[in-house]
Amino acid sequence: MRKQLASRVNTLSPSTTLAITAKAKEMKASGIDVIGLGAGEPDYNTPKNILDAAYQSMKDGKTKYTPAGGLPQLKDAIIDKLKRDQGLTYTRNEVLVGIGAKHVIYTLFQVLLNKGDEVIIPSPFWVSYPEQVKLAEGTPVFVEGTAAEQFKVSAQQIRDAITDQTKAIIINSPGNPTGMIYSKEELTAIAEVCREKDVWIISDEIYEKLVYDDKEHVSIAQLSEDAKNRTFIINGVSKSHSMTGWRIGYIAGDEEVVSAMTNLASHSTSNPTTTSQYAAIEAYNGPQDTVEVMRKDFESRLNQAYPKLSAIPGFHVLKPQGAFYLLPDVQEAVKKTGYANVDDFAHALLTEAKVAVIPGTGFGSDTTIRLSYATSIDLLEEGIARIDKFVRDHWKE
Repeated sequence: MRKQLASRVNTLSPSTTLAITAKAKEMKASGIDVIGLGAGEPDYNTPKNILDAAYQSMKDGKTKYTPAGGLPQLKDAIIDKLKRDQGLTYTRNEVLVGIGAKHVIYTLFQVLLNKGDEVIIPSPFWVSYPEQVKLAEGTPVFVEGTAAEQFKVSAQQIRDAITDQTKAIIINSPGNPTGMIYSKEELTAIAEVCREKDVWIISDEIYEKLVYDDKEHVSIAQLSEDAKNRTFIINGVSKSHSMTGWRIGYIAGDEEVVSAMTNLASHSTSNPTTTSQYAAIEAYNGPQDTVEVMRKDFESRLNQAYPKLSAIPGFHVLKPQGAFYLLPDVQEAVKKTGYANVDDFAHALLTEAKVAVIPGTGFGSDTTIRLSYATSIDLLEEGIARIDKFVRDHWKE
């Protein structure tokens, strides 16, 4: 039997985050005391009112197929949320509900890109962006955001990267893995370049509710009518309402593109899980106090963990403004502890210090590691203490 794989999957890189998390869980299952600082999900349970709504929907027999693009009631809840939070107006035909924000982005690229179309991706980037572009036969084009610029890219950098093949740019704010937030002024300049060059904007806003130090999340779609018309807002309930496993995300944007995505969904996934959709309706329409409780807790953890991480020899850390990640540059620590690269360093932290972190290579940043503070403060501080001891014990002048 011939078992040759399709060429489209041969270029894919495995998800670094999922691989490290799986290895850490495997070690824990075998009785090893591993502290996991790799996973990108809140450690809170889904709020009770959402659980109750999901259970009630099942008891009421709401367990059948729904429209492929999502329940009309959930679309309305999303429309209300966008109006309430961003002052933006959408219709049901401009909204699609998908199986998590990740799959929504995948579906968007499948309907938006032709072979050779370029997508500008600021680096460091979320691991799945370039892989999904490649799966749609597009070409990822990376633009580096340096630590000196808070890992953000400028409008001029984007202008310089645009070619005749450029189809879209991705903006992720607050960002994964950096936690940095684009200001209104920075987004306005980027939106103007996209208007001049007629480029789509994909605005990944999945961490919008997790912002700190009185910073403000601004959607680039808010800035002008043109910006709204060329922007696809990507969001969902995973991070904001601690619903990662429920797999509900959405897109709001151009009606023609959303219609094509709905058609594709009808032939690939059918509808998102019905019970999860009813849970998401409650997430958006119900009380939001638990969202703020979680945000404040993450901010407190950040403020306690940041100085301790910064004190580790060879670690250089920018304080993030949102999400729940720290991205220290560790190239000095890697060199002084005798490792060849951050991948080997991260592997040693897992096997020797029993702390799981994510090497930055998967995010297009080969001098960094990513730590998540979406875990208890006790585990977070113990994990950082283990890393500190590991570095000091292995330090060679």
